[in-house]
Amino acid sequence: MTIEHVALWTTDIEKSKNFYCTYFGGTAGEKYVNETKGFESYFICFESGARLEIMTMRGKTGCEDNSERYAGYSHFAVNVDSKSLVNTLALKIEEAGYPIVSGPRTTGDGYYEACVLDPDGNRVEICA
Repeated sequence: MTIEHVALWTTDIEKSKNFYCTYFGGTAGEKYVNETKGFESYFICFESGARLEIMTMRGKTGCEDNSERYAGYSHFAVNVDSKSLVNTLALKIEEAGYPIVSGPRTTGDGYYEACVLDPDGNRVEICA
C-alpha cells in the first residue's frame, strides 16, 4: 500500500501553489475548476512521485490556528539530502515571510529538522 496523495485546503490557491513549487521543487498540474460548486484544485507532483493536492472552495475563508493542535492533521515532512539543506531552505522560507516554528535542531528520535508554516499555517517539516 502507498499513500496516493495528501490534500490541503487553502484560502489562496495560487499563493499555496507557488509556495510548494518554489520551496519544495513541486510541479503543478493543470488547475481543476468546478464552477458549479466553486471548487478549484491543483495537484503538485514532486520528484519522488509524492503528490499534494491543494484545494479551495469559493466562500470558504477561514482556517483554524494550527499552532497548538493535538488531534487530526499535524504536519507532513519533506526529506532533503543534508543538514545544510535543511538550514538553507528553512532560512530561505523564513526570509520570504513564512515563520519557522521549530528548529533547525536534532530531535530525540534522530531527525535533523526545521518546521515551517505554509501560507495557511499548515506545518511542513523539512528533515534530513
